[in-house]
Order: sequence, then C-alpha cells, then structure tokens
Amino acid sequence: MDRLWTNARLATMAGDGLGVVEDGAIGAQDGRIAYVGPHSGAPDAAEAIDCGGRWITPGLIDCHTHLVHAGDRAGEWAMRLEGASYEDIARAGGGILSTMRATRAADEAELVATALPRLDALLAEGVTTVEIKSGYGLTVADELKMLRAARSLAEVRDVRVSPTLLGAHAVPPEYAGDADGYVDLVCREMIPAAVGLADAVDGFCEGIGFTPEQTERVLAVAVTHGFRVKLHAEQLSALHGSSLAARHGALSADHLEHADESDVRAMAEAGTVAVLLPGAFYFMRETQRPPVELFRAHGVPMAIATDCNPGTSPTTSLLLMLNMAATLFRLTATEALRGVTANAARALGLGGEIGTLEAGKACDLAVWDISDPAELAYRVGFNPLHMRVKDGRCC
Repeated sequence: MDRLWTNARLATMAGDGLGVVEDGAIGAQDGRIAYVGPHSGAPDAAEAIDCGGRWITPGLIDCHTHLVHAGDRAGEWAMRLEGASYEDIARAGGGILSTMRATRAADEAELVATALPRLDALLAEGVTTVEIKSGYGLTVADELKMLRAARSLAEVRDVRVSPTLLGAHAVPPEYAGDADGYVDLVCREMIPAAVGLADAVDGFCEGIGFTPEQTERVLAVAVTHGFRVKLHAEQLSALHGSSLAARHGALSADHLEHADESDVRAMAEAGTVAVLLPGAFYFMRETQRPPVELFRAHGVPMAIATDCNPGTSPTTSLLLMLNMAATLFRLTATEALRGVTANAARALGLGGEIGTLEAGKACDLAVWDISDPAELAYRVGFNPLHMRVKDGRCC
C-alpha cells in the first residue's frame, strides 16, 4: 500500500449518518482508497502518517459554483442596499449581463487567472471537487471559452473540476425581445459544441430567465446529446422548474425556495438532489426558505454549495455555507456535512467515485483539527483544516 493515515477518527459518510470509526485508518493505493476501518486491521504501507487523533472526512465538494467570470458587481450590491431589487437591476441591463460584458472582454488566460484566487480559497477549506458553470458568455464561442477555462483550472491546481454548460442563463442583448431565438441557438449550436467540454447542462428557469417551455427544450436537447442535466429552479417564483427537471432525470434542482410538495414528490421519484444555496438566500435577503421538512419527509437528498458568483453569492467559503444551512435553513449538523460530501457527490453524478470514505473510491480526504464533526458547521470564520488530500496525495 502506498500511504496510510493512522491514529484518526473517521467520519466516512457511508450509510445515512456520519459513519464514525473511532481509532481508524485509511490506506491509499494508486490514488484510491484501499482500506478504511479500525487501525488494528490496517495493512502495512510504504508511508504512514500519524494524524494525532484528528478527524478525517471525505474531501469537501462544492457542487454549484460560477467560479469562472470576469469583473465584479459591488456597485450593483450598493444599489440594492439603497433599495433597488435584483429584478430592477437585471432589467436595466445589469445583473448577469453586466458580468457577461466583462467576461466576453476577457480571454481564456485572464479568466483562469481571475478564478484562481477564488478556487484557492475553496481548496484552503478542504475542497477537493468543484463544479463550475459557464453562463456569462452567452455566445457559442464565449461559453466554450468559459468551459475551457474551467477545465484549465484542474491543470494548475490539484482539484477535480466538473464543468457545466449554462448557456440558458440569460437572454443576451443580441437577442433582446427574442428569447426563443436565443434558445434556438443554445439548442442548435451551443449544446452540440459543448460535447467533450461540459459534464452537464443547466438552465435558469425563472421570470427573469427562461420559461418552463423554453427550459424544457434546452433540457430535452441536452439529454439527446448525452448530457446529464440540472436546473436553477424555484429561486424567485414558483414555476415548477424542479418538477420539469425531475421529468428529465436531472441530477439536481438548485435554490428551491419556492418549491412545493408536488415538486418535491417529483424530485424524490426521479432521484433528483436538492441543492441548497444559503449564500444567495442571505445575500439577497430572502425570507422564503426552501421546504426542508418536505425534503426530509419525501427522502430527497440535500446538498449544500457556495453558488459562488459575482452578483448574488460572492462567497468562497463552503464552511460558512455549512453554518448558514444550519442556522438559516435549520439543517442538522449531520445533514450539513452530508450536504458537502455524499449528497454533493450525488448532485454531480459522482456518487460512485467520491463523497464517502469507502474502498475503491478516490482517496480525497480532509483532515481536521476539531474535537467533533459538528464543529465544521458550528464555527463561523474559522478554518480548522490540517491537511487536504487529493487522489492519495497530500496537497
């Protein structure tokens, strides 16, 4: 065996809870977990690392980000503080279109360079996998540029990147008044061009985004091209986008503040994960919470992500999102931790590869200076990461 982490307390996330193993050990061979269990049963290894009684969890997973973009929207945030709504700003040419202009003006290298500090902040908190959406280019060439930049981040940092095509994010100015025409472009040219660059296709089903009918066209075409799908749904209004996503076998429906029981039932039947984004809820001063009790009642897995983006969730702290999910959405500490490990992996279609500490999976670990896993959701502005491990390598 290549490497063995010993004298550790494990939160494996296997099963339904934390999957605790006291006095545990984890062994890696060729980047994968070869042993996980009691220290007493661990095999010999070429290198042994004494964890000093620290806790080990799976490497954290940020399953919904807009990490690649140019510019910022601090000025628009100041406008919101003075009373303007997100919808007002968007309809006046700000919002997503503001970031679109900056992103179109940047080349691929610039997008990588500006994304790296945001990525590094996530890695410093134990993140080993990050999903990155496009959606700020809104032309075929610029969306592909964003996807290439997202993939390039995995070449300059030790991290797993899952790129998502979000071409149906907003109607660009070239198609003002012709959202159907833009959807034609997304379906006819953009989705086929993203094959091999994106892992999934997403959309923004909302009053200021795309109608359910337009969104359904996007998801249907994506599926025919072999993509898994996901959807921004029920963030600002109840359009039943989450039910629509479920009908197409979506990996996840995200935001979900206005989802109702029919949406939740549809998600449960399809195995669609609910991705909760407390950073956007907080930043936009929302009051309608996602229906967490309904998700529990119907057995819908809940994931948590930063939604890192310049307009509505400019955060790069997944640990802070754990606390916000617990305090704002009333998740338990165990639910919060599963939301950035096992359930986040499911939201990316990677549940067989990452998200739990089980033999055969990638050896992605986070080693923590904590006395109890609940500390990861309890503390605010505190980073207890001791070691990050990606594919069996300490990094």
